[in-house]
Amino acid sequence: MKNKKRRREQPRPTIHPRNKYSENPPDFALLASLYPSFNPFVFYGRDGRPRIDWTDFNATRELTRVLLLHDHGLDWWIPDGQLCPTVPNRSNYIHWIEDLLSSEIIPKINSNVDNIRGFDIGTGANCIYPLLGASLLGWSFVGSDVTDAAFEWAERNVKTNPQVSDLIEIRKVDTCIDAVLGEDSSKEDLLFCGSKSICGNSIGRELAPISSSTCDDAVEEKSYSGPPILFGVIRDGETFDFCMCNPPFFESMEEASLNPKTSCGGTPQEMVCPGGEKAFITRIIEDSVRLKHSFRWFTSMVGRKSNLKSLIAKLREVGVTIVKTTEFVQGQTCRWGIAWSFIPPARKLISPYVAEKSNLSFMLEVSVNFISQLLAFNVSLVPHRSCSQSNPFSMKMAHPVN
Repeated sequence: MKNKKRRREQPRPTIHPRNKYSENPPDFALLASLYPSFNPFVFYGRDGRPRIDWTDFNATRELTRVLLLHDHGLDWWIPDGQLCPTVPNRSNYIHWIEDLLSSEIIPKINSNVDNIRGFDIGTGANCIYPLLGASLLGWSFVGSDVTDAAFEWAERNVKTNPQVSDLIEIRKVDTCIDAVLGEDSSKEDLLFCGSKSICGNSIGRELAPISSSTCDDAVEEKSYSGPPILFGVIRDGETFDFCMCNPPFFESMEEASLNPKTSCGGTPQEMVCPGGEKAFITRIIEDSVRLKHSFRWFTSMVGRKSNLKSLIAKLREVGVTIVKTTEFVQGQTCRWGIAWSFIPPARKLISPYVAEKSNLSFMLEVSVNFISQLLAFNVSLVPHRSCSQSNPFSMKMAHPVN
């Protein structure tokens, strides 16, 4: 009983200390007084505090617009229906990657520490990660997407901000098979356990023979069968310090709409993938094997804690040298970050489990020999949502990396 009580008393993870909103959450009343377009969306509760209606897409979009303008000097807009990001939460992901890059866990591949280059998988019409990374830290980015609308609006959001436009390239993903694999690719490259995937499909055979039962499991788990993600999009000779991704968390739009208390928009291409985030991130892992020398860190956001166990198992299978995770808490909604690398650690790792007493979030800092121990962790299911059930600015996050 004492142990259970002690665990309950441990503090929740906190927002990253370098986040602009760590000490000063957005002041809706101030923003409404400064930006007349935001004023109609602000009302006052019985406690006298200013609020907005989180089920109103127009309200959440206008809040994001004025925050990016007021706090980051960015001109920004997205059309109706596109995914509307929350600025403080996205900033947390950027700062976590900053911690990974500044740590001495693995050696740097880029001798010029001031020239950080990232790749944003599925940047969306909002292009939020490149805009934040460039404006906050001066990083350069390539942002990729598959839809015409996302490509058009991401480019527009970049061009309307000349102070960072030279740092950001928006790349349209070519879904043509010949363009992805090359004319000399064999038909075997298009097959992987019965999947209809069009890139990176020979990875499983390169790692280990695939039995019929393995194939059955892969089909049952709905292997990714969408457009190229990394392999086929990254060009020959390109190198990046990291990639990042806010993956499609859901398997259907019905699942994505289970939270009626919020409205953050989102197209099917942004929200849905056969097999959900597990299939999508698994494909990133498979692509990372073929591109292991092109990135220092591979990272992705994860919506279900229960998926971490199988993703870590997949990382063990492909032979990564290190895995790290963190927890992002936004209101009542949790997200996790997972990062891995194939670069040998620069220093000896002492423990497979690193956690501070003041931090409930777990961090994985492991060599391949330790990962089997991690798979025994009890990873429970936490329902996920497309955005927070309550005020997204009551956020918390686990941030330590070292």
